[in-house]
Amino acid sequence: MNNPLRRLAAMTIVMFVVLMGGATWVQYVKAPELNNDSRNVRTLYREYDNDRGPIVIGGEPVASSSPVDDSFGYLRSYSAGALYAPATGYYSVIYGRSGIEEAMNTELNGSADSLFYTRIQDLITGRQPQGAAVELTIDPAVQQAAWDALGDQRGAVVAVDPTTGAILAMVSKPSYDPNVLASHDTAAVQDAWASLLADPDDPLVNRAIAGPTYPPGSTFKLVTAAAALESGLTPETPVAAPDELDLPQSSAVLTNYGGSSCSSTGAMTLQDALRISCNTAFGQIGLNLGSDALREQADAFGFDESISVPLAVTPSRFPADGEIDEPQTALAAIGQYDVRATPLEIAMISATIANGGERMTPYLVKSVRSANLTVVDSTEPQVAGRAVSATTAANLTEMMLAVVENGTGTAAQIPGVAVAGKTGTAQTTDDAAPHAWFTGFAPADDPKVAVAVVVENGGDLGNEATGGHVAAPIARAVIEAALGSGS
Repeated sequence: MNNPLRRLAAMTIVMFVVLMGGATWVQYVKAPELNNDSRNVRTLYREYDNDRGPIVIGGEPVASSSPVDDSFGYLRSYSAGALYAPATGYYSVIYGRSGIEEAMNTELNGSADSLFYTRIQDLITGRQPQGAAVELTIDPAVQQAAWDALGDQRGAVVAVDPTTGAILAMVSKPSYDPNVLASHDTAAVQDAWASLLADPDDPLVNRAIAGPTYPPGSTFKLVTAAAALESGLTPETPVAAPDELDLPQSSAVLTNYGGSSCSSTGAMTLQDALRISCNTAFGQIGLNLGSDALREQADAFGFDESISVPLAVTPSRFPADGEIDEPQTALAAIGQYDVRATPLEIAMISATIANGGERMTPYLVKSVRSANLTVVDSTEPQVAGRAVSATTAANLTEMMLAVVENGTGTAAQIPGVAVAGKTGTAQTTDDAAPHAWFTGFAPADDPKVAVAVVVENGGDLGNEATGGHVAAPIARAVIEAALGSGS
């Protein structure tokens, strides 16, 4: 073979190698990326042509797919609309997925590793593949009670089982109807999406676990009280309770709600300080303990911890070392300054106290069932850690009982049921009305439910709101529903 032919043959071989290499790169190496690209219309059609599994609450599907006569094959629908939207999320042709629809997508579309044998059976039998059913821990009666009690006010309600961490209610308002985003009418979906994004109340944000976190106000006094008890104080220990607390390194003073006086003698027991939510007493306790002790106790309750339920939860926050001085420590001790929390975190503080000081890991998914109803996965309760000793938890329970019996939380009382609780009225940084809080659990001697309620900017009462007047009645309704439904 002469030189020109050898060069031509070599060039031909190189071109074939490049061609085969390119085809291999696209078909094998880049295939997963291309398949998952939202611009890949064939992938979109293939996914929507599958019978996506339902999301189940209380034995009933609240999100399901039904066959339709269009290019997508199935239409996703949500039977309860906005009621469960913060938990279920949406499944949209244009805007993808959120909530459980996103977090459990592979289970719902049938591609999860746990469903491997189910797919093999479908292949052998020729059965049409179908996604798994995802069953949530939410109790329909508790969810509905929380939804109704919150009304048209902005805010969130979370209820959990203290002994397991199972989430019994997750309400966020305002909410939205995921059906409008699941429609196959793309123009209507785009209009709905634009409207939701333009809404200043952010209905797409799940306030119960995510988005901008809240100053917890006096509900954080449970953490401060826990740190005080762990340091050796008792509920009967006298603590300073001046009308005004001079903040060190500052000309500022800390006052009590409405400028009131906690004690005519300038002192009171730790239990009474929590019962009437005395700011100056807890500010002084915070100064005595120091920011490190408060931070350590907050972290033991779950602050500054990233978790998923499996929805991603925004970490609650206590200022890090170096971010807080003495006067700020006094403010942090009453849940102000840069302390921030989700309603789920505040509910878990009460749940941990109710559970004898042992903190459980919260979770929203109860089980996953294949199309033939076989349980392929389920959540087992897990202990996240011990926040306080059993003795401290028992003391905190007695102190919280006093709050509801004859303190700031009397509106949470339920005849025949011992309710332990704590109110909170949290000042905001934008001069708006304060947020109203309540957290607690019941029955105190055999806890079945722990709850947290936040009503943004005082709800209907605005600047006149307190946690005891606005949030406590909502919590009472949720607790009554939980105990009545046997949760």
